[in-house]
Amino acid sequence: MDVVALGELLIDFTCVSADVDGYPTMAAHPGGAPANFLAALAKFGAKTALLGKVGTDAFGKLLTATLEKADIDTSGLIAAEDVFTTLAFVTLDATGDREFSFARKPGADTCMTFEELKLSLIDDAKVFHFGTLSLTNEPARSATYQAVSYAKSKGKLITYDPNLRKPLWKDMQEAKEQLLWGLSQADVVKISDEEVKFLFGLKPVEGAQHILDHFGVKLVFVTCGPDGCIFRNKTAQGMVPGLSGIHVVDTTGAGDIFGGSAVWKLLQLDKPVDVLNEAELRDVVSFACTSAGLSTTKPGGISSVPDYDTVLSRMQ
Repeated sequence: MDVVALGELLIDFTCVSADVDGYPTMAAHPGGAPANFLAALAKFGAKTALLGKVGTDAFGKLLTATLEKADIDTSGLIAAEDVFTTLAFVTLDATGDREFSFARKPGADTCMTFEELKLSLIDDAKVFHFGTLSLTNEPARSATYQAVSYAKSKGKLITYDPNLRKPLWKDMQEAKEQLLWGLSQADVVKISDEEVKFLFGLKPVEGAQHILDHFGVKLVFVTCGPDGCIFRNKTAQGMVPGLSGIHVVDTTGAGDIFGGSAVWKLLQLDKPVDVLNEAELRDVVSFACTSAGLSTTKPGGISSVPDYDTVLSRMQ
């Protein structure tokens, strides 16, 4: 096993059109940040697994089948009788940017306990990945704390995406505390410029350095939407521009696909992430920016990951 991720698997309902009163017609797409992240890795040939929870409803069954089709191991995915699969409703503005509403009170993903986790998947993996949607509510928060601690005790590379979704937090101070806890646990962080501003009030370059200096993180990627990505470790730093000349249809999942694509490249390098040089990191980020950019030309998250040859040909 290369990468195991813990967290939400859900349905993203994306606005296709709106009627005269403004009510949307919506298309359902499989999603959830950890699932999108793994979908990129699996598409490029990595062995992956998801630790998560869905309902036994129609959406839960569809999502499980989608992961299996994407070659993501579902043996750590729990189907629960007593809770409904989480639903996210994504409306898009004129530029394709998203606004989220969630049916999650509770959603199945928030009800996962540590006792339900298939720890053998973590034992077998090289990388353990988590986000913060599993930190919004108990018992999933405690399960995440314990799973991260377990993965660290087994010497796994810990990758983290704060993935701030403000509507899911009752209190922004609590959100900040939980996002900062995640930073304190991780070796590799993929964070957006908006999240850097929310946490520290800093610009991307300063934010990347601040995270390296204060949290024990070894490698930071700060994504800046269409502008590209800043990268930094103790030996190298730089910026790679975003993919230009594309028609953006839907940005859902692009950050997750960036993260999965970057981790796939890190696995290929098979070196400590803190000693990678500028050329190596520039190659990692160029690949991830191209993959994420191409994903925005199609709707959805899991379903929008481009194949490896397409990414390579676009890079050339």
